Amino acid sequence: MAKLHPKYIELSKKYEDLITRKNEVDETFYNGIYDRYKYPVLTRDHIPLTWKYDVNPATNPYFMERLGVNCVFNAGAIELNGKYYIVARVEGNDRKSFFAVAESDSPVDGFRFTDYPILLDDTCPEETNVYDMRLTKHEDGYIYGVFCSESKDTTVNDLSAAVAAAGIVRTKDLKTWERLPNLKTLNSPQQRNVVLHPEFVNGKYAFYTRPMDDFIDTGSGGGIGFGLCDDIMNPVIDEEIITSKRKYHTITESKNGAGAVPIKTDKGWIHIAHGVRNTAAGLRYVIYAFVTSLNDPSKVIAEPGGFLIAPLKGERVGDVSNVVFTNGAIAKENGEVYIYYASSDTRLHVAKTSVDRLLDYAFNTPEDPLRSVECVAQRTELIRKNLTYLQQ
Repeated sequence: MAKLHPKYIELSKKYEDLITRKNEVDETFYNGIYDRYKYPVLTRDHIPLTWKYDVNPATNPYFMERLGVNCVFNAGAIELNGKYYIVARVEGNDRKSFFAVAESDSPVDGFRFTDYPILLDDTCPEETNVYDMRLTKHEDGYIYGVFCSESKDTTVNDLSAAVAAAGIVRTKDLKTWERLPNLKTLNSPQQRNVVLHPEFVNGKYAFYTRPMDDFIDTGSGGGIGFGLCDDIMNPVIDEEIITSKRKYHTITESKNGAGAVPIKTDKGWIHIAHGVRNTAAGLRYVIYAFVTSLNDPSKVIAEPGGFLIAPLKGERVGDVSNVVFTNGAIAKENGEVYIYYASSDTRLHVAKTSVDRLLDYAFNTPEDPLRSVECVAQRTELIRKNLTYLQQ
Protein backbone atom coordinates (compact mmCIF):
# COMPACT_ATOMS: atom_id res chain seq x y z
CA MET A 1 0.00 0.00 0.00
CA ALA A 2 1.30 3.46 -0.94
CA LYS A 3 2.70 5.54 1.88
CA LEU A 4 0.80 8.83 2.24
CA HIS A 5 1.82 12.15 3.74
CA PRO A 6 -0.31 13.10 6.78
CA LYS A 7 -1.18 16.38 5.06
CA TYR A 8 -2.56 14.48 2.08
CA ILE A 9 -4.89 12.54 4.39
CA GLU A 10 -6.00 15.73 6.12
CA LEU A 11 -6.63 17.64 2.88
CA SER A 12 -8.41 14.66 1.31
CA LYS A 13 -10.99 14.72 4.10
CA LYS A 14 -11.54 18.47 3.66
CA TYR A 15 -11.87 17.91 -0.08
CA GLU A 16 -14.56 15.25 0.37
CA ASP A 17 -16.41 17.46 2.83
CA LEU A 18 -16.44 20.23 0.24
CA ILE A 19 -17.57 18.02 -2.65
CA THR A 20 -20.39 16.42 -0.66
CA ARG A 21 -21.65 19.66 0.92
CA LYS A 22 -25.26 20.34 -0.05
CA ASN A 23 -26.07 23.66 -1.63
CA GLU A 24 -29.11 25.71 -0.69
CA VAL A 25 -30.99 28.71 -1.98
CA ASP A 26 -29.77 32.03 -0.62
CA GLU A 27 -32.87 33.27 1.18
CA THR A 28 -31.40 36.76 1.63
CA PHE A 29 -31.83 37.44 -2.10
CA TYR A 30 -35.11 37.78 -3.98
CA ASN A 31 -36.20 39.34 -7.26
CA GLY A 32 -38.76 36.82 -8.51
CA ILE A 33 -36.75 36.09 -11.65
CA TYR A 34 -34.21 33.59 -10.34
CA ASP A 35 -32.77 32.12 -7.15
CA ARG A 36 -29.15 32.50 -6.19
CA TYR A 37 -27.44 29.68 -4.29
CA LYS A 38 -25.47 30.08 -1.09
CA TYR A 39 -22.28 28.33 -2.20
CA PRO A 40 -20.31 28.40 -5.43
CA VAL A 41 -20.55 25.18 -7.41
CA LEU A 42 -16.85 25.19 -8.29
CA THR A 43 -13.79 26.90 -6.80
CA ARG A 44 -10.05 26.31 -6.80
CA ASP A 45 -10.61 24.06 -3.78
CA HIS A 46 -12.63 21.66 -5.94
CA ILE A 47 -9.51 20.78 -7.93
CA PRO A 48 -8.30 17.24 -7.08
CA LEU A 49 -5.18 17.07 -4.94
CA THR A 50 -3.53 14.88 -7.58
CA TRP A 51 -3.63 17.81 -10.01
CA LYS A 52 -1.62 20.06 -7.68
CA TYR A 53 0.62 17.97 -5.45
CA ASP A 54 3.19 15.25 -5.90
CA VAL A 55 1.61 12.85 -3.38
CA ASN A 56 4.72 10.68 -3.00
CA PRO A 57 6.43 11.63 0.33
CA ALA A 58 9.77 10.48 -1.04
CA THR A 59 9.78 13.10 -3.80
CA ASN A 60 7.69 15.73 -1.97
CA PRO A 61 8.55 15.44 1.74
CA TYR A 62 7.10 18.89 2.57
CA PHE A 63 3.92 18.20 0.57
CA MET A 64 4.30 21.38 -1.48
CA GLU A 65 2.06 22.36 -4.34
CA ARG A 66 3.96 21.64 -7.53
CA LEU A 67 1.34 22.86 -10.02
CA GLY A 68 -0.93 25.29 -8.22
CA VAL A 69 -4.39 26.40 -9.37
CA ASN A 70 -5.42 30.03 -9.07
CA CYS A 71 -9.11 29.89 -9.97
CA VAL A 72 -11.95 27.93 -11.58
CA PHE A 73 -14.55 29.94 -13.43
CA ASN A 74 -16.22 30.54 -16.84
CA ALA A 75 -17.82 27.22 -17.77
CA GLY A 76 -19.90 25.63 -20.46
CA ALA A 77 -22.66 23.36 -19.20
CA ILE A 78 -24.70 20.47 -20.54
CA GLU A 79 -27.06 17.73 -19.37
CA LEU A 80 -26.24 14.31 -20.78
CA ASN A 81 -27.61 10.86 -19.94
CA GLY A 82 -29.22 12.10 -16.72
CA LYS A 83 -26.07 13.79 -15.40
CA TYR A 84 -24.95 17.41 -15.30
CA TYR A 85 -21.61 18.35 -16.82
CA ILE A 86 -19.55 21.49 -16.58
CA VAL A 87 -16.52 22.21 -18.75
CA ALA A 88 -14.78 24.77 -16.60
CA ARG A 89 -11.96 27.16 -17.28
CA VAL A 90 -9.17 26.32 -14.87
CA GLU A 91 -6.33 28.80 -14.51
CA GLY A 92 -3.03 27.63 -13.09
CA ASN A 93 -0.70 29.75 -11.01
CA ASP A 94 1.25 30.20 -14.25
CA ARG A 95 -1.72 32.11 -15.77
CA LYS A 96 -2.34 29.45 -18.43
CA SER A 97 -5.95 28.29 -18.67
CA PHE A 98 -7.18 24.85 -19.62
CA PHE A 99 -10.46 22.95 -19.73
CA ALA A 100 -11.66 20.35 -17.26
CA VAL A 101 -14.88 18.35 -17.03
CA ALA A 102 -16.79 18.16 -13.75
CA GLU A 103 -19.89 16.02 -13.37
CA SER A 104 -22.68 15.60 -10.83
CA ASP A 105 -26.08 14.01 -10.32
CA SER A 106 -27.30 17.42 -9.16
CA PRO A 107 -27.27 20.73 -11.06
CA VAL A 108 -26.34 22.75 -7.95
CA ASP A 109 -23.76 20.76 -5.98
CA GLY A 110 -21.63 17.64 -5.87
CA PHE A 111 -19.54 18.45 -8.93
CA ARG A 112 -16.44 16.30 -9.13
CA PHE A 113 -13.72 16.62 -11.75
CA THR A 114 -12.87 13.63 -13.91
CA ASP A 115 -9.41 12.10 -13.52
CA TYR A 116 -7.68 14.28 -16.12
CA PRO A 117 -8.22 17.70 -17.69
CA ILE A 118 -8.89 17.96 -21.43
CA LEU A 119 -5.73 17.71 -23.53
CA LEU A 120 -6.57 19.38 -26.83
CA ASP A 121 -5.00 18.33 -30.10
CA ASP A 122 -1.98 20.61 -30.59
CA THR A 123 -2.99 21.86 -34.04
CA CYS A 124 -2.17 25.55 -33.52
CA PRO A 125 1.57 25.98 -32.78
CA GLU A 126 1.10 29.70 -32.18
CA GLU A 127 -1.67 29.19 -29.60
CA THR A 128 -0.70 30.19 -26.04
CA ASN A 129 -3.95 30.08 -24.10
CA VAL A 130 -7.50 28.70 -24.35
CA TYR A 131 -10.60 29.60 -22.34
CA ASP A 132 -14.38 30.08 -22.03
CA MET A 133 -15.84 27.07 -23.84
CA ARG A 134 -19.50 27.05 -24.86
CA LEU A 135 -21.09 23.62 -25.28
CA THR A 136 -23.71 23.10 -27.99
CA LYS A 137 -25.76 19.94 -28.52
CA HIS A 138 -26.18 20.31 -32.27
CA GLU A 139 -28.85 18.65 -34.35
CA ASP A 140 -26.10 17.02 -36.44
CA GLY A 141 -25.47 14.66 -33.49
CA TYR A 142 -22.26 16.14 -32.13
CA ILE A 143 -21.58 18.19 -29.01
CA TYR A 144 -19.46 21.16 -30.04
CA GLY A 145 -17.20 23.22 -27.83
CA VAL A 146 -16.42 26.72 -29.09
CA PHE A 147 -13.76 28.60 -27.16
CA CYS A 148 -11.25 31.42 -27.34
CA SER A 149 -7.89 30.50 -28.82
CA GLU A 150 -5.37 33.19 -27.89
CA SER A 151 -1.98 33.83 -29.46
CA LYS A 152 0.65 36.55 -29.19
CA ASP A 153 0.29 39.41 -31.65
CA THR A 154 3.67 39.45 -33.38
CA THR A 155 2.82 42.45 -35.58
CA VAL A 156 3.44 44.97 -32.79
CA ASN A 157 6.20 45.46 -30.23
CA ASP A 158 3.96 44.95 -27.22
CA LEU A 159 4.38 41.92 -24.98
CA SER A 160 0.73 42.10 -23.86
CA ALA A 161 -0.73 42.34 -27.38
CA ALA A 162 -2.74 39.25 -28.35
CA VAL A 163 -4.82 37.79 -31.16
CA ALA A 164 -8.12 36.04 -30.39
CA ALA A 165 -9.75 33.39 -32.56
CA ALA A 166 -12.69 31.03 -32.08
CA GLY A 167 -11.44 27.48 -31.62
CA ILE A 168 -13.77 24.52 -32.22
CA VAL A 169 -13.79 20.97 -30.88
CA ARG A 170 -16.45 18.28 -31.02
CA THR A 171 -17.27 15.17 -29.06
CA LYS A 172 -20.08 12.71 -28.40
CA ASP A 173 -19.15 11.65 -24.89
CA LEU A 174 -17.18 14.55 -23.32
CA LYS A 175 -14.20 12.19 -23.18
CA THR A 176 -12.77 12.09 -26.69
CA TRP A 177 -12.41 15.50 -28.35
CA GLU A 178 -11.71 16.21 -32.01
CA ARG A 179 -10.09 19.56 -32.81
CA LEU A 180 -11.52 21.28 -35.89
CA PRO A 181 -10.10 24.30 -37.72
CA ASN A 182 -10.60 27.68 -36.06
CA LEU A 183 -13.54 29.76 -37.25
CA LYS A 184 -12.69 32.40 -39.86
CA THR A 185 -14.73 35.57 -40.21
CA LEU A 186 -13.73 37.47 -43.32
CA ASN A 187 -14.79 40.90 -42.09
CA SER A 188 -13.58 40.63 -38.47
CA PRO A 189 -9.85 40.31 -37.70
CA GLN A 190 -10.49 38.73 -34.30
CA GLN A 191 -13.24 36.79 -32.50
CA ARG A 192 -14.14 36.01 -28.91
CA ASN A 193 -17.35 34.91 -27.16
CA VAL A 194 -18.54 32.86 -30.12
CA VAL A 195 -21.52 30.52 -29.70
CA LEU A 196 -22.73 27.84 -32.10
CA HIS A 197 -26.51 27.82 -32.60
CA PRO A 198 -27.96 24.35 -31.83
CA GLU A 199 -29.88 24.03 -35.09
CA PHE A 200 -29.16 24.50 -38.76
CA VAL A 201 -30.35 27.80 -40.19
CA ASN A 202 -31.17 27.62 -43.87
CA GLY A 203 -29.24 24.37 -43.96
CA LYS A 204 -26.10 25.99 -42.57
CA TYR A 205 -24.22 26.15 -39.28
CA ALA A 206 -25.05 29.39 -37.49
CA PHE A 207 -22.75 31.24 -35.12
CA TYR A 208 -23.21 34.17 -32.77
CA THR A 209 -20.00 36.16 -32.96
CA ARG A 210 -18.37 39.24 -31.48
CA PRO A 211 -16.71 41.21 -34.29
CA MET A 212 -13.44 42.70 -33.03
CA ASP A 213 -10.86 45.03 -34.52
CA ASP A 214 -8.26 43.97 -31.98
CA PHE A 215 -7.95 41.88 -28.80
CA ILE A 216 -9.71 44.38 -26.51
CA ASP A 217 -11.90 46.60 -28.67
CA THR A 218 -15.11 45.43 -30.28
CA GLY A 219 -14.57 48.04 -32.96
CA SER A 220 -17.01 48.74 -35.73
CA GLY A 221 -19.03 45.57 -35.14
CA GLY A 222 -21.27 47.30 -32.64
CA GLY A 223 -22.64 44.27 -30.81
CA ILE A 224 -23.29 40.55 -30.99
CA GLY A 225 -22.95 39.31 -34.54
CA PHE A 226 -24.64 36.47 -36.42
CA GLY A 227 -23.27 34.57 -39.38
CA LEU A 228 -23.65 31.35 -41.33
CA CYS A 229 -21.12 28.85 -42.62
CA ASP A 230 -21.58 25.97 -45.04
CA ASP A 231 -19.08 23.47 -43.66
CA ILE A 232 -18.10 22.94 -40.00
CA MET A 233 -14.90 21.26 -41.21
CA ASN A 234 -13.98 24.47 -43.02
CA PRO A 235 -15.78 27.08 -40.91
CA VAL A 236 -15.80 30.37 -42.76
CA ILE A 237 -18.32 33.19 -42.27
CA ASP A 238 -18.50 35.63 -45.16
CA GLU A 239 -20.89 38.11 -43.57
CA GLU A 240 -21.91 39.02 -40.03
CA ILE A 241 -25.02 40.98 -39.12
CA ILE A 242 -25.59 42.54 -35.70
CA THR A 243 -28.26 41.17 -33.37
CA SER A 244 -28.10 42.71 -29.87
CA LYS A 245 -26.48 46.12 -30.37
CA ARG A 246 -24.17 48.07 -28.09
CA LYS A 247 -25.73 51.33 -26.95
CA TYR A 248 -24.49 54.52 -25.32
CA HIS A 249 -24.90 54.82 -21.54
CA THR A 250 -26.24 51.31 -21.07
CA ILE A 251 -24.89 48.05 -19.63
CA THR A 252 -23.47 47.20 -23.08
CA GLU A 253 -21.77 50.50 -23.83
CA SER A 254 -18.18 49.19 -23.89
CA LYS A 255 -18.73 45.63 -25.06
CA ASN A 256 -21.24 42.82 -25.22
CA GLY A 257 -21.00 39.20 -26.21
CA ALA A 258 -22.95 35.99 -26.46
CA GLY A 259 -22.97 33.83 -23.35
CA ALA A 260 -24.87 30.58 -22.97
CA VAL A 261 -26.18 28.61 -25.95
CA PRO A 262 -29.66 29.96 -26.81
CA ILE A 263 -32.63 28.16 -25.25
CA LYS A 264 -35.46 27.26 -27.63
CA THR A 265 -39.01 28.06 -26.49
CA ASP A 266 -42.41 28.41 -28.13
CA LYS A 267 -41.98 32.19 -28.20
CA GLY A 268 -38.39 32.43 -29.40
CA TRP A 269 -34.76 31.75 -28.56
CA ILE A 270 -33.73 32.97 -25.10
CA HIS A 271 -30.21 34.40 -25.04
CA ILE A 272 -28.25 34.94 -21.84
CA ALA A 273 -25.36 37.26 -22.69
CA HIS A 274 -22.90 39.64 -21.04
CA GLY A 275 -22.62 43.39 -21.23
CA VAL A 276 -19.72 45.63 -20.24
CA ARG A 277 -19.48 49.28 -19.29
CA ASN A 278 -16.53 51.31 -18.11
CA THR A 279 -16.35 52.90 -14.67
CA ALA A 280 -13.80 54.84 -12.64
CA ALA A 281 -12.91 51.50 -11.01
CA GLY A 282 -12.53 49.67 -14.34
CA LEU A 283 -14.79 47.56 -16.53
CA ARG A 284 -18.02 46.24 -14.98
CA TYR A 285 -19.42 43.01 -16.44
CA VAL A 286 -23.06 42.02 -15.99
CA ILE A 287 -25.38 39.42 -17.51
CA TYR A 288 -28.45 40.35 -19.53
CA ALA A 289 -31.09 38.57 -21.58
CA PHE A 290 -32.87 38.97 -24.89
CA VAL A 291 -35.01 36.83 -27.20
CA THR A 292 -34.67 36.25 -30.95
CA SER A 293 -37.22 34.99 -33.42
CA LEU A 294 -37.73 31.27 -34.03
CA ASN A 295 -37.96 31.95 -37.76
CA ASP A 296 -34.95 34.28 -37.83
CA PRO A 297 -32.54 33.71 -34.90
CA SER A 298 -30.67 36.90 -35.80
CA LYS A 299 -33.73 39.10 -35.17
CA VAL A 300 -34.24 40.39 -31.62
CA ILE A 301 -37.91 40.39 -30.62
CA ALA A 302 -37.58 41.16 -26.88
CA GLU A 303 -34.81 42.91 -24.95
CA PRO A 304 -35.65 43.98 -21.39
CA GLY A 305 -33.76 46.96 -20.09
CA GLY A 306 -30.95 46.62 -17.58
CA PHE A 307 -29.10 43.59 -16.29
CA LEU A 308 -30.36 40.16 -15.33
CA ILE A 309 -27.48 39.30 -12.97
CA ALA A 310 -24.87 41.64 -11.51
CA PRO A 311 -22.12 40.87 -8.98
CA LEU A 312 -23.45 40.91 -5.42
CA LYS A 313 -21.68 40.90 -2.05
CA GLY A 314 -18.64 38.60 -2.15
CA GLU A 315 -19.10 38.04 -5.87
CA ARG A 316 -17.65 41.50 -6.42
CA VAL A 317 -14.23 40.50 -5.10
CA GLY A 318 -11.67 38.43 -6.95
CA ASP A 319 -8.92 38.42 -9.55
CA VAL A 320 -10.90 40.81 -11.78
CA SER A 321 -13.35 42.51 -9.46
CA ASN A 322 -16.92 43.62 -10.16
CA VAL A 323 -17.54 40.99 -12.82
CA VAL A 324 -20.12 38.29 -13.55
CA PHE A 325 -19.86 36.27 -16.72
CA THR A 326 -21.70 33.29 -18.17
CA ASN A 327 -20.99 30.89 -20.98
CA GLY A 328 -23.17 28.01 -19.83
CA ALA A 329 -26.78 27.20 -18.95
CA ILE A 330 -28.83 24.02 -18.76
CA ALA A 331 -32.52 23.99 -19.69
CA LYS A 332 -34.26 20.83 -18.48
CA GLU A 333 -37.27 19.21 -20.12
CA ASN A 334 -39.41 20.18 -17.10
CA GLY A 335 -38.74 23.86 -17.78
CA GLU A 336 -36.11 24.47 -15.09
CA VAL A 337 -33.11 26.53 -16.16
CA TYR A 338 -29.75 26.60 -14.40
CA ILE A 339 -27.44 29.50 -15.28
CA TYR A 340 -23.80 28.92 -14.44
CA TYR A 341 -22.02 32.21 -13.92
CA ALA A 342 -18.58 33.14 -12.69
CA SER A 343 -17.83 36.01 -10.37
CA SER A 344 -14.76 38.21 -10.63
CA ASP A 345 -12.84 35.64 -12.70
CA THR A 346 -12.42 33.52 -9.57
CA ARG A 347 -15.25 31.03 -8.88
CA LEU A 348 -18.39 29.54 -10.44
CA HIS A 349 -21.95 30.00 -9.16
CA VAL A 350 -25.38 28.81 -10.22
CA ALA A 351 -28.75 30.56 -10.43
CA LYS A 352 -32.03 28.68 -10.88
CA THR A 353 -34.97 29.96 -12.87
CA SER A 354 -37.39 28.57 -15.46
CA VAL A 355 -38.28 29.05 -19.11
CA ASP A 356 -41.63 30.58 -18.11
CA ARG A 357 -39.97 33.07 -15.76
CA LEU A 358 -37.36 34.07 -18.33
CA LEU A 359 -40.02 34.60 -20.99
CA ASP A 360 -42.16 36.65 -18.59
CA TYR A 361 -39.08 38.69 -17.71
CA ALA A 362 -38.04 39.18 -21.33
CA PHE A 363 -41.41 40.14 -22.79
CA ASN A 364 -42.93 42.05 -19.86
CA THR A 365 -39.95 43.99 -18.53
CA PRO A 366 -39.80 47.35 -20.32
CA GLU A 367 -36.96 48.10 -22.72
CA ASP A 368 -34.37 50.71 -21.80
CA PRO A 369 -35.72 54.03 -23.17
CA LEU A 370 -32.09 55.29 -23.21
CA ARG A 371 -32.71 58.70 -21.53
CA SER A 372 -33.04 59.54 -17.84
CA VAL A 373 -36.18 61.62 -18.28
CA GLU A 374 -37.90 58.77 -20.07
CA CYS A 375 -36.68 56.24 -17.48
CA VAL A 376 -38.27 58.34 -14.73
CA ALA A 377 -41.50 58.57 -16.72
CA GLN A 378 -41.43 54.79 -17.13
CA ARG A 379 -40.96 54.24 -13.40
CA THR A 380 -43.57 56.87 -12.54
CA GLU A 381 -46.13 55.04 -14.63
CA LEU A 382 -45.39 51.80 -12.76
CA ILE A 383 -45.81 53.61 -9.43
CA ARG A 384 -49.08 55.20 -10.58
CA LYS A 385 -50.49 51.81 -11.62
CA ASN A 386 -49.46 50.27 -8.31
CA LEU A 387 -50.91 53.05 -6.16
CA THR A 388 -54.16 52.94 -8.11
CA TYR A 389 -54.37 49.18 -7.65
CA LEU A 390 -53.58 49.34 -3.92
CA GLN A 391 -56.28 51.98 -3.36
CA GLN A 392 -59.01 49.74 -4.78
